[in-house]
Amino acid sequence: MTQFSDIEPLLAEQAIELPSWAFGNSGTRFKVFGTPGTPRTPQEKIADAAQVNKYTKLSPSVALHIPWDKVDDYVALGAFAEDHGVKLGTVNSNTFQDDDYKFGSLTHSDPVIRQKGIDHHFECIDIMTEIGSRDLKIWLADGSNYPGQQDLRRRQDLLADSLQKIYARIGSEQRLVLEYKFFEPAFYHTDVPDWGTSYAQVSALGERAMVCLDTGHHAPGTNIEFIVMQLLRLGKLGSFDFNSRFYADDDLIVGAADPFQLFRILHEVIRGGGYGTAGDVAFMLDQCHNVEDKIPGQIRSVLNVQEMTARALLVDEVALEAAQVAGDVLGANGILMDAFYTDVRPALAAWRETRGLDGDPMAAYAASGYQAAIAADRVGGQQSSWGA
Repeated sequence: MTQFSDIEPLLAEQAIELPSWAFGNSGTRFKVFGTPGTPRTPQEKIADAAQVNKYTKLSPSVALHIPWDKVDDYVALGAFAEDHGVKLGTVNSNTFQDDDYKFGSLTHSDPVIRQKGIDHHFECIDIMTEIGSRDLKIWLADGSNYPGQQDLRRRQDLLADSLQKIYARIGSEQRLVLEYKFFEPAFYHTDVPDWGTSYAQVSALGERAMVCLDTGHHAPGTNIEFIVMQLLRLGKLGSFDFNSRFYADDDLIVGAADPFQLFRILHEVIRGGGYGTAGDVAFMLDQCHNVEDKIPGQIRSVLNVQEMTARALLVDEVALEAAQVAGDVLGANGILMDAFYTDVRPALAAWRETRGLDGDPMAAYAASGYQAAIAADRVGGQQSSWGA
């Protein structure tokens, strides 16, 4: 098996973007739970995200969600982020909360509402240009609940037309990344339900249009690593939204439900050339911390990705290929399992210390007193939450 010392340079290349909204209050469809110290402004979200990077050196950028993170001066917001040791990253659009979007946004039959959705993405692109962001990420809640409610083919045509207008506006160094989700909030059909639909739409746009894979947006039993392989093979895997789910899109801490799946996904990412500075795939968390504290939840999440990345890098690829070619079924599986069962935590802790970090980021943050400080300081005002 590959030795840990052999993979240290590759581990140093890992970067996992944090979502600003993960630091706001979250909950279920029935209740959004408040917690002491929850950010009230985009600046406070960024300050909290910077704490994750401070203790892990894994999360150098923060994704914005518009309009949740709207400010008057985005250049100043970028400078604020840099002062805290991070930068602003992906800009995520939002066409799922306005009343106008009840029956769709980019696929709406009313051209006025459809144009409103397009204009919102133009605004996001303008923000991207101001902050130097590369990726515009689009997730659509568009769909229908009942057979016959909508013309499915016409909506695909409208989506293609809307995306073409948006794609025409992005800069030469920017990308459009289209996410998919097989259900919710629409239940009969979703306009972008799977990787194939996303792939078909972005392929028609051009080389700077890519697919975003959210690990929670699949039916139970889906072989997600196969999708990862295929999109990398086709040159269309633009980004990940990492989370975990037990039943549907639970948006829990990545690796919580099935760490072996996370390992398999990362193994395919590495094999397919999507990892590190040599790759072009953006890694981001997309999680809602309903009952746990936000900052520790994000620290735990990036550490989970790091641990499974280390295990995936330890796979003896030469031996694995030889076993596969020879038809050695159990031998090939055993090579993969040997890497997965390797406990990399002690080696990672020692490696962090050589980089000036605490070997145990979770304990270091808990001892810092930051959580108590923000709970005492952030009194009054409107806490950030869904829709704010």
